[in-house]
Amino acid sequence: MKKCLVAAAFSIFFTCFAKADLAKRIRPIINQASQKDVQFSVHIVKAESGKTVYEHNHHRTLIPASNMKLIVAAAALKYLGPDYEYKTRVGTDGNSLLIIGSGDPLLADKATDDKYERQTGWIFKDIIAQLKADKLTAIKDIVVDSSIFDDERVHPNWAKDELNRWYACEVGGLNYNGNCIEIKAEISGGQVIIITEPKTSYVQITNNVTPISKGKSVIGSYRQGEQNKIIVHGKCKKQAGPFDVAIERPAAFFGYLLAEHLNEAGIKTKGQLVERAIGQVDKLNIIAEYNTSIKDCLARCNKNSFGLAAEALLKTIDAENKPGDKNGTWAGGCKLISEYLLQLGIDKTEFNIDDGSGLSRKNKLSANAITKVLLDAYRSRNWNFYKDSLSAGGIDGTIAKYFKEEKYKGKVLGKTGYIDAVKSFSGLCTTEAGDYIFSILANNANGQTRKALNNIAKAVIDEFRSDS
Repeated sequence: MKKCLVAAAFSIFFTCFAKADLAKRIRPIINQASQKDVQFSVHIVKAESGKTVYEHNHHRTLIPASNMKLIVAAAALKYLGPDYEYKTRVGTDGNSLLIIGSGDPLLADKATDDKYERQTGWIFKDIIAQLKADKLTAIKDIVVDSSIFDDERVHPNWAKDELNRWYACEVGGLNYNGNCIEIKAEISGGQVIIITEPKTSYVQITNNVTPISKGKSVIGSYRQGEQNKIIVHGKCKKQAGPFDVAIERPAAFFGYLLAEHLNEAGIKTKGQLVERAIGQVDKLNIIAEYNTSIKDCLARCNKNSFGLAAEALLKTIDAENKPGDKNGTWAGGCKLISEYLLQLGIDKTEFNIDDGSGLSRKNKLSANAITKVLLDAYRSRNWNFYKDSLSAGGIDGTIAKYFKEEKYKGKVLGKTGYIDAVKSFSGLCTTEAGDYIFSILANNANGQTRKALNNIAKAVIDEFRSDS
């Protein structure tokens, strides 16, 4: 009995000792950064025990930016499970071609296609091959069904002047190519030409780029209210770009591109492009199915901070947890994620879930809330699955350029976040004394704040090194 008491007392002493020494490392970092009115919420816990080893205003709610994606990823595993797959189906009904979206955010996603060595436009080539195998030489209507999600494709709390950016693309039940086109400018015969990928007449480009002989090439784009009419402006000496621009009505975008590819392949389209819900799916002649794993979605969501993946996961949580499995909404997904946080014992004053990607400034989280979610993931049977979705310091993802020193490389796993005046960083530090879960949120952030966040993570590893 005495040995147990001594061991318990030693454990408490060691924890207090660790807290004191870690605080000595972290406090100066926060004090220096806070001199410029930066607000912090910081929480660090020992993963195995869940005990706090450092905290600074850890119950304070701040805007989390892309650290929202960590919450969505954990909730997706809870509500959808690690075996979940998005399934986009293509079928025929007489001479009509039907595409039934599943909300898949990675359909023809460039990074995913590169991973699986798929060529640009592979899905259209495959559909054409299936149609030719069935000896179909003409198509009447092309029907696209995006009703797995509702038709609110743009979140009301996203900045209006950013809606043509790739990271604020529309969210649909049928997505393609990140719901973007790639634009670049080149000089040809003394004139500026605009090139898009994919090449399509779905988007109308107005070319306001000026050719120059001196100076730097810089181009950009904007909209003037008309759907899918994009003005490209700037200066071009030889070549400028490429950059991605978000399109409108992604399901129609897919259907339109499909029609263009069919015509090029000699399969005539004689009807209309229609976007509507399709009933009686079991009676269709399904000719192809394209699957994307939740594992790939989580990796793009967390490791690469791909906003469309996060928003699609959020709406999918709702769609798959309501009768009929249709019309997933932001409101429904946010409600289910909030219920998950409450189940973890997080006080309702410590969070407000408004979207999945973290673009909305109405999102609020405390560092305590994030560490509780990460701790829940750590203790679950899906931890290795979840951990693989995080960026590895000095190796890949959004923190590949940080933590390159040998003592940190691969030992900091996490998710960064950034929107105007907001920076965040949460994840896991693997140390010689075990794993430590951390969350660092900073509002009123400035150009030096990212360094402070990284230094806090480094302090955790430094504190628990045997030679420190």
